Amino acid sequence: MRAEIITIGDELLIGQVVDTNSAWMAQKLNEHGIELYQITSVHDDREHIIAAVDGAFKRADIVLTTGGLGPTKDDITKQVLCEYFRTRLIEDGRVREHIYDLYKDRPDVLNKLTATQWMVPEHAVILPNRVGSAPLMVFPHGPQLLASMPGVPYEMKIAMEEQILPYISRQYAVISGRDSVSPIMHKTLQVSGIAESTLAILLEQYENEIPSSIHLAYLPKDGIIRLRLSSYGEMTEEEMNLWYKRLKTLVSEYLIAETDEPLEVIVGKMLQAQGATISTAESCTGGKLASLLNKHAGSSAFYWGSVVSYDNSVKQHVLGVPERILETYGAVSEETVCIMANNVRKQMNTTYAIATSGIAGPSGGTAEKPVGTVWIAWATPEGTTAECFHLGKLREQITDRACTKALIGLLRMLQVRR
Repeated sequence: MRAEIITIGDELLIGQVVDTNSAWMAQKLNEHGIELYQITSVHDDREHIIAAVDGAFKRADIVLTTGGLGPTKDDITKQVLCEYFRTRLIEDGRVREHIYDLYKDRPDVLNKLTATQWMVPEHAVILPNRVGSAPLMVFPHGPQLLASMPGVPYEMKIAMEEQILPYISRQYAVISGRDSVSPIMHKTLQVSGIAESTLAILLEQYENEIPSSIHLAYLPKDGIIRLRLSSYGEMTEEEMNLWYKRLKTLVSEYLIAETDEPLEVIVGKMLQAQGATISTAESCTGGKLASLLNKHAGSSAFYWGSVVSYDNSVKQHVLGVPERILETYGAVSEETVCIMANNVRKQMNTTYAIATSGIAGPSGGTAEKPVGTVWIAWATPEGTTAECFHLGKLREQITDRACTKALIGLLRMLQVRR
């Protein structure tokens, strides 16, 4: 079964709003055995919407639209879909009752524009939207269907999980006579320390031998390459596992994770499992590493805090880096980051600590220490180690890669102690 997503709204096409909905929807569709074939973004424009829906129905069994369901004049999705499916708007008493209940404590919202929300397409299936005023609409189209949802992320997610996906599953069972769809499987390995082209050469024979029902994708970012094996309902889990294990063996020298989770999540889980804690002392990364470690729920179990010591005076007076060290070796040096890591670990009484100091540019580089030079130190109960990296020329690229290197280094240490 194949699906397409159409996101509707000028704000998406001018960069005012980032489309996070589609990535989340793609994951949920795959979990339900539905392959996402294409994502299209269109203007709040009648012809553009109609052309997108027409095209999607030529390729997909299910079309999912988000956005354009508000009560204002620029939100035209409901009207255009009525036109496309040759139906008309009628008042729905259940939707009206829901909206009155939703805004019972906000009578100012119950105005003539809100009243347009309980006008729904006559020949659509109307599903409840328990957290918003825009009704969820499903338009049958022969054996195909189109489901229209709000673009507000939290409304869309609740709509998908509580209404749209269950409805699609029920309809599929009726149409196909089967209780479930064939599983779509994705298995991911994360590797580091090898160039993408070198990795492809290493896996050349493997790729020549894998069946056509499996696809291997290379997904590089900030020094990590995710290797994703995908099968779209044409292989058993047992067969998939055999190819996955073989891939794992081939890349074992570079393997850092057997899951598609972000590094900070993997590190956090390992710290928790070992009853360990972490603190950071950052210069060039400016708190980015602390933000990653603190990003996900539950981080208070292992993450204690950070000192962002961008200026040398902070390194000296807060982290205790002696002035003579800074004068002799500089802020971007093994000596400086080791002292930063040791002292923040002592101050915060954590099991581990990481320190970063580098030249993120665009200025400040020298022949000896060009832009992109970053020193990272890891303080552990067994001692402190440091390593120098050269991470590119672009500021954001350098700081992102520095955080990745810092987390990989810690992950390696945690894996040894496991």
